[in-house]
Amino acid sequence: MGCFTFVKVMMVLFNLIIFLGGATLLAVGIWASVDGGSFLKVLGPISAQAVQFVNVGYFCIAIGAVLVLLGFLGCCGAQRESKCLLIMFFAIVLIIFIAEVAAAVVALAYTSFAESILRAWATPALQNEYSIQPDVTKIWNVTMTELNCCGFMNYTDFTDSVYYKNHNGTYPSFCCTRNTSMCSPSAAENGKIEGCFQQLLQTLKKNASIVGGIAVGICALEVAAMVVSMYLYCYLDKNDGKHSA
Repeated sequence: MGCFTFVKVMMVLFNLIIFLGGATLLAVGIWASVDGGSFLKVLGPISAQAVQFVNVGYFCIAIGAVLVLLGFLGCCGAQRESKCLLIMFFAIVLIIFIAEVAAAVVALAYTSFAESILRAWATPALQNEYSIQPDVTKIWNVTMTELNCCGFMNYTDFTDSVYYKNHNGTYPSFCCTRNTSMCSPSAAENGKIEGCFQQLLQTLKKNASIVGGIAVGICALEVAAMVVSMYLYCYLDKNDGKHSA
């Protein structure tokens, strides 16, 4: 009984923290979506450019909503000793865990597959929207500046694009060395600037230990949460069986 009470209290406290963290993320996401201007002013100019890589508002809302749901199910399930809430908590964490493992396997073992998926999104954006759509242009400009890269795979992603046609058959300056005034096809070929996908892979490899450590830590927490929730569920189910008998 003492062990059950301890596990129950820890489950409540742990999921209360998750719930509060999710509520905070949800509030930040709503703020960023409703009043993005003031949100970016608080972050400052450098951070404001960085958040253009993703729609930070909707991202925070999505993650915050999932955390709020998990925190609610885990906290209430343990506090009210509800087998239904506990098994729902276990199922959601298990689905998230499986999705993370599947994504990791695809990223590690099927890099070319992941590349084809990303390329299917990136190439049309570079061909048809770059230099026309301000948001797309800003995202790619920031990306190519920070990673010192050109295009998704290389400069040829811009060949026959809207930018290429509107700039007399030249490429963006990111595709050539910085001392080149006009990035012609020959200058882009001689510059040999790598694509952003390759640069991103190199960056991830350099920080593989940090990324791996964070991933392992998250997976360990998820496994611990599943073990604790299943322990509480089995304990309650066992007691219910005794009472019914």
